[in-house]
Parts: sequence; C-alpha cells; structure tokens
Amino acid sequence: MSQDVFLQSSPIIDWNHLSIAAQADQLRQGLTDRLDIIRACFHFVRDEIRHSVDYQCGPVTCTASEVLRHRTGYCYAKSHLLAALLRANGIPTALCYQRLRLDGPETPFCLHGLNAVWLEPHGWVRLDARGNKPSVDAQFDPPAEKLAFPLIHPGEIDLPGFHAEPLPIVVEALQREPSWQNLLAHLPDMEP
Repeated sequence: MSQDVFLQSSPIIDWNHLSIAAQADQLRQGLTDRLDIIRACFHFVRDEIRHSVDYQCGPVTCTASEVLRHRTGYCYAKSHLLAALLRANGIPTALCYQRLRLDGPETPFCLHGLNAVWLEPHGWVRLDARGNKPSVDAQFDPPAEKLAFPLIHPGEIDLPGFHAEPLPIVVEALQREPSWQNLLAHLPDMEP
C-alpha cells in the first residue's frame, strides 16, 4: 500500500477542515525537525484533549474537527485528531488497534484506538495519545513504543494492520451512542 493513502483527508480524518489546518500550522510553528513536529502534535492531543471517561464529559466525538472543537474524545476519536494533525503536516499516519480487557482478566474485550507514524529507518512506530493518568504513562520516544496499555491479560492482542481509515465498527459506535456513558457500556469489539 502506498504511503500516500496515509496522508489523505477524509470525512473522519478531516485535516482539510479550517480548524484542523490552523491547529496543525500552530503546532508546527518554529519547528523544522519531523520528530519535533510529531512530538508537538502528540503532546497536544494527549495532554490538551480530555479523554471522555477520565473527565466524564461529552459529547461523543468522532471526526477530527469535532474532537478539536469540543476538546474531548474517546481513544478512537483522539487518534482521529492526531492522524489529522500529523497528515496536515505531511507525516504519514495510520490508525491501529489493540484488543484489551480494561478492567481485569475476567472482563469483556474491547478495542483501543491508537496511531502509527512512518519513520525512516524504523518503519511504522506506534504512539498512543489516549491521555495519561496515574495508571497510564504513554510517551513518544522512537523507536521505542511506550503505549498506554501493555498486553497483560490472556487473549489481549495488538490487532494486525495499519489502517488509513478508522474501522467501521468504531465509527458506528461513536456515531450511534448518545453519551460517553452509553459508549462506555457498549465499547466496540471484534474478533481478531
């Protein structure tokens, strides 16, 4: 698959929206190094956009421009915004997913959304702008991956593939659920 597909704007990764383009330009100001631009976008989404569950706030957002406007989103939505900001800065960015048990080994599986950026000479390097808290410490420190959630419970996996667009099951869940509480009770999942 060509790297060009990981630079495109789309209805969900809408980096051609005026607010996204302006934010991407602002984050790039004074920076010339590709890693510094990635780091600035990553820290903005991780630290300035509230995770819906951590902050118990809505609305449920999906498109990158919605996430930026409301400054809140689930991991999936935050990954849409990070992809849009990085693509607007000419950095090939993919969406990727983990299948996790967030509350212990006996709880149901759900998907967790994160990103990957293409870095020479390493290839795809994943980064997770979910948002930190006492039990989560995601960092951008290539080529190492310091993600929000290590795989610790039986059956948890990194789903294969790097996606130019969000999984349809994720978009459907974000567009279907009327509140962050409803989405928390119906997190998307899929068999590997």
